[in-house]
Amino acid sequence: MNISVVIPLLNEQDSLTELHDWIVKVMQSNHFSYEIIFIDDGSTDDSWNIIKQLSVKNENTKGIRFLKNFGKSQALHAGFEKAKGDVVITMDADLQDNPDEIPELYYMIVNDGFDLVSGWKKKRYDSVISKNLPSKLFNWAARKTSGVKLNDFNCGLKAYKIDVVKQIDVNGEMHRYIPVLSKNAGFTKIGEKVVQHQARKYGETKFGMDRFIHGFLDLITIWFLSRFGKRPMHLFGALGFIMFAIGFGFATYLGVDKLFLNPSGRLITQRPQFYISLVTMIIGTQFFVAGFLGEIILRTKQDKKRYLVKDELNLN
Repeated sequence: MNISVVIPLLNEQDSLTELHDWIVKVMQSNHFSYEIIFIDDGSTDDSWNIIKQLSVKNENTKGIRFLKNFGKSQALHAGFEKAKGDVVITMDADLQDNPDEIPELYYMIVNDGFDLVSGWKKKRYDSVISKNLPSKLFNWAARKTSGVKLNDFNCGLKAYKIDVVKQIDVNGEMHRYIPVLSKNAGFTKIGEKVVQHQARKYGETKFGMDRFIHGFLDLITIWFLSRFGKRPMHLFGALGFIMFAIGFGFATYLGVDKLFLNPSGRLITQRPQFYISLVTMIIGTQFFVAGFLGEIILRTKQDKKRYLVKDELNLN
């Protein structure tokens, strides 16, 4: 199979049929073998019934329905698990991503050897204040922190080698950082393609300004995990040593001063350096304990299901 199109969605009943027919037209005109996997992330409208109708009409259309809303990352993870195409294309269900971009994305993976190609919505039709400016700031921070030189990390239109989506673990809200996860997993040939961004035709956006706050917090998380996720003691142990050394240095100074330099001076407990040394040694010890606990958790953790599937269509 050439292409798997993975489409997470939440309450997009108005756009699904149009999107499906558009994708099918592109696939047929380019003679691609394909599958379309819709992941209904707990929709409360008629989205699932429409997906069922599409799956009856087209056996290449498949569906996964979550028991409730678990988030876009979990929806992508479920779609990646089921995908069978040599190239996996992800796109949003709101018709803001253009299916006509699929052939070129596919050939960039197959012919040019990219592991991942990310879309870049260079010209956007979103609000400048609420989306464009925060998005530019977010992408700048992501580039500086991760070292991945992309202009648009959050574009839903991306293409992947099948090996990439089978190896990376997309969880929490890490869908924004799939290129970073891919780089950390060893898939370093990451490209970018300017894609057409279309104004939303139906419904309302599901994301508000809070997604940028969450995005920056997730950026800190992925920075930490990429560097210390497998060896937390390397970070916490180093911080603990520094803090303990500072406290021990103050304590040594106080002891030498009281015993040899100024025996008749103030009591040690009346000097602020005593409390500095006490607090820093306690903090240093806590950092050491945090590092040990992190190492223990890594060695004893068991993977648990992050989402519950209610129904599936045309999936073996």
